[in-house]
Amino acid sequence: MKSKAFAARLRPIVTGLVIAAGVFTAAHPGLAAVKARVDFDKTFDFKSARTWSWNSAGAGQVIVARTQEDDPKAIQERAEPIIFQTVNAELPRRGIKPATSAPDLTLMYYLLLTVGSSTQTVGQFLPSVAQWGLPPFAPSTTSISMVEQGSLVLDFSSNGRVVWRGVGEAKIDTDMDQKKRSELLRDGVRELLKRFPPKS
Repeated sequence: MKSKAFAARLRPIVTGLVIAAGVFTAAHPGLAAVKARVDFDKTFDFKSARTWSWNSAGAGQVIVARTQEDDPKAIQERAEPIIFQTVNAELPRRGIKPATSAPDLTLMYYLLLTVGSSTQTVGQFLPSVAQWGLPPFAPSTTSISMVEQGSLVLDFSSNGRVVWRGVGEAKIDTDMDQKKRSELLRDGVRELLKRFPPKS
């Protein structure tokens, strides 16, 4: 019953996460920090899971919400080999081997790219004047910052049920070249898999 409730809670790709193994950041000099968090089914026996494979219905999906000119397929063609290479290198170090027959776990990734914004207003960092019931300045926008954001989600499933999810998030400098973007993606995979399998 607990497992069914957990599976229902994990259906959204990014929302509804309960942080079970902490939040941490990592970055190479000159690269944005990757914030990562994980959640997992505490009733699942990860020690018994020794083999894995990519989801046979599709290894992953790219979801883009930046501009109409973005081509998710083109982005996937660049990103997927990096994800594959890094996952294939990291999992054997954690005692999980590629399956030769039915895998104990199947893996699927989601790569989400969006553009966010942040604004600052006059006086936003100053305290209000309580006795007047007024802010110190009339609100007016002084700066707007547009930020490209990326999220990488890794889902491990057993018998069609998600038992572990890791989410890595980073702000991406719009001037960042492809080499640095690739390294940031590798960092995201590595940082997530550092928490796999979870410690009981």
